[in-house]
Amino acid sequence: MFFKTILGLGTAMALALAAPAMAETTLKLATDSGAKGSPSGDALDRWAALIEESTNGEVQVDVFYQNELGSQAEVLDLLVAGDLDMMINWPITAYDERLGVLFTPYMVTSWEEALEAYQPGGWVNEVLVDIWADLGVKFFGPWPEGFNGVASRDKYAMTPEDAKTLKIRVPAMFPMAESLQALGYQTATIDWSEVFTAIQTGVVDGDGANIIYWDYEYFRDVLDYYNQIKMQFITGVMTMNEESWAALSESEQKAVADAANTVMTEAFEQARERDQYYIEQAKEAGMTYIEPSDEELRAMAKVVREKVWPQMEDRVGKDIMDKIRANAGEL
Repeated sequence: MFFKTILGLGTAMALALAAPAMAETTLKLATDSGAKGSPSGDALDRWAALIEESTNGEVQVDVFYQNELGSQAEVLDLLVAGDLDMMINWPITAYDERLGVLFTPYMVTSWEEALEAYQPGGWVNEVLVDIWADLGVKFFGPWPEGFNGVASRDKYAMTPEDAKTLKIRVPAMFPMAESLQALGYQTATIDWSEVFTAIQTGVVDGDGANIIYWDYEYFRDVLDYYNQIKMQFITGVMTMNEESWAALSESEQKAVADAANTVMTEAFEQARERDQYYIEQAKEAGMTYIEPSDEELRAMAKVVREKVWPQMEDRVGKDIMDKIRANAGEL
């Protein structure tokens, strides 16, 4: 019996040494937009897997997709409070209107300008690091998607006169509503989870915040047109609660940050190709894709900058707007 006991203990120890390390730290990672299997959902899974792999399982990451922890505002509440550790999200500006920098209309006008500005080390990236830090949140960088447009039902608008006949949904993010209003649209602020019903029942005529993926994937049954006005370069942000970050060891911090950088790099490489893919998918599904000419886009951008940028100065501050004016793409 003595030898059997020794043998049993030895076997148990060998199995313990051979098994992956038990999780010593558990992090909660979520998004406010994107179900499992969506591009943002896949990015969550990728970030989590890289962290777990590089820490040999000592850090476990629990992933929560769209609406699993609440609405867009509620999930951001959890992040700022520290009840949620990490996010890829599209932040509302209620916490700090300076976050409106993310949604500055016609700040960049091409993919090349966008990538240079938003990637780590870029001028927009540097502005956002400071803003998020004031909220107790660490900003790793962007999760880029592409330029947005106005998706609508039954009709679309190319002039302010036509735009006045359309009520378009926008999220609670300054200056989303103000930007579309500058082109003549009526707007209504509606949470993401209620957009389909709002379009279906005629509360609004369409959605004016997203790249074509979201309007195709979620609302194509109730939309007819996608007008690629390129008003904002849409990007999610990769963030972490500062207290959660500080509680990690140096090696764990490195694992989280390195994984974030990998996901960001991959997103930059994939975003433009993915956007073009969904343009073609939307066309095949019967949506009419409208691409304004360069001249039409310049005219829109001029009007919107003149009307919205002064409003932004009151909200985000003169120093930030001076930096935007100094670096924004020329029309």
